[in-house]
Amino acid sequence: MRFVIGFFILGLTLSQSAVSAPDGSWIELIQPKGMEGWKGETGTWLNVGGAWAAADGSKKINYTGVGTGILVNGPEGKTVNLFSIVEHADVEAKVVFMVPPESNSGVYFMGRYEIQVLDSWGEENPEHSDCGGIYQRWQDGKGFEGVPPRVNASRPPGEWQSFHVIFRAPRFDENGNKTENAKFIKVVHNGQGIHENVEVTGPTRAAGFEDEQPKGPLMFQGDHGPVAYKNLVIRHLDLEDGLSDN
Repeated sequence: MRFVIGFFILGLTLSQSAVSAPDGSWIELIQPKGMEGWKGETGTWLNVGGAWAAADGSKKINYTGVGTGILVNGPEGKTVNLFSIVEHADVEAKVVFMVPPESNSGVYFMGRYEIQVLDSWGEENPEHSDCGGIYQRWQDGKGFEGVPPRVNASRPPGEWQSFHVIFRAPRFDENGNKTENAKFIKVVHNGQGIHENVEVTGPTRAAGFEDEQPKGPLMFQGDHGPVAYKNLVIRHLDLEDGLSDN
């Protein structure tokens, strides 16, 4: 049986009230208040009511209010990485984010495979390190395998942007040996397709884990500069072998 994805681009209309469920329903990662839903140390991450880039064009995010579903990585814009309690294998994810000028973050699927978040507004020839890039791997002091976005779909710093991702987890045999690499089936940035069927042979640089496993948490990078996230929703998929490219 072949599994065919119906991939619908929703842009920034990601306001559905997702609920935690194991049956393929949407799971809302950000709780209405506080930092419930995240495991381990959460540092200075805050759940706030509003967030916006500083009006003077500096590398800063201002915020206000308490806990209506926007995460900001603290007053200094530098803290620990954030790991979801929910772990995933094959998954569909929607992420809305905002960075001020020259700032940097990243979304790591399974805590291991990064889609870059960066102020890349106006970059004519985007690289793997630009927004939407699949970040490079790193070994023996050298980087390799990074994949740039097909187009630069970035909006100006301070504007909210979206990723819509379908990700296929690596496969393992009964002895725990990897038989297939992880794969980004589709990545859409602000409504534009930027990746299709890109394999990742192992964890990318600065991953939360150096090994590979059948499941893992989503990780949001918090130590590279100010960033805000909202409307973080995922749903578990079961992408069979012989996945259609459609």
